[in-house]
Amino acid sequence: MNKIPLETTDDESSIRFRDCFAVRYIQSAALLCRLGYRIEKDFLNSGKISDDERLRHEVYILNSILSSVAFLESTINELYADAADDAYFFSDEKNEMLLKTIGEKWRNEKNFDRAPLVNKYQKILMIAGIPPFDEDDPVFSNIRILIEIRNYLMHYKREWVVLQKSEMPYDSTESHGEKLKRMLRNKCVKNPLAQKNRPFFPDTCFGHGCAEWAMQNSLAFTDTFFQKLELPTPYDGIKNELATK
Repeated sequence: MNKIPLETTDDESSIRFRDCFAVRYIQSAALLCRLGYRIEKDFLNSGKISDDERLRHEVYILNSILSSVAFLESTINELYADAADDAYFFSDEKNEMLLKTIGEKWRNEKNFDRAPLVNKYQKILMIAGIPPFDEDDPVFSNIRILIEIRNYLMHYKREWVVLQKSEMPYDSTESHGEKLKRMLRNKCVKNPLAQKNRPFFPDTCFGHGCAEWAMQNSLAFTDTFFQKLELPTPYDGIKNELATK
């Protein structure tokens, strides 16, 4: 567990620390991803799966994806909190000055806490005088897709799923599921547990491949972000714990 060092307050009997939930979330995403993979591997070896295993697989995969986005949210919010509270412990004066600048300028931004997730990352880079992510950068565009998946799951509304198109007229408006199918089709390995004639989204796409894709892209995005800022990542010490299989 990564924690910023303990410190005492003016009252020496009080001790406080700052936790790092970003680390908890990415560890959770990795563990759930591995658990989902084991169920798929057992199924591919035996050709059998119980109803309980199928349910557990769904739980692992869905929550691994959600944890990957929670990791992105916590990472940028914790960076802001440390900068705004002058609670950083770098020996590098350049890094301390950067966070001080971020803290000062961010405090003057109205409704920044309510800004869309990717906008927060872009804004921090601009505050630091660093070019933001290019909109066409695959690392950036994949994160947009991942966030859209999270939003779809968290704010789910029932909608019709078309299994087979007929010649009869129907509403041609693209559903959320169809939109995500279009964006995800070639992004990850299909779920081997998906039964025949089930829709791509959510049945066929929500497997280990999707959870692994979510994790790897979340880490690639934050790795690039901290490299741009020339700051260490908050998860440097646990990277060897983030296997997906």
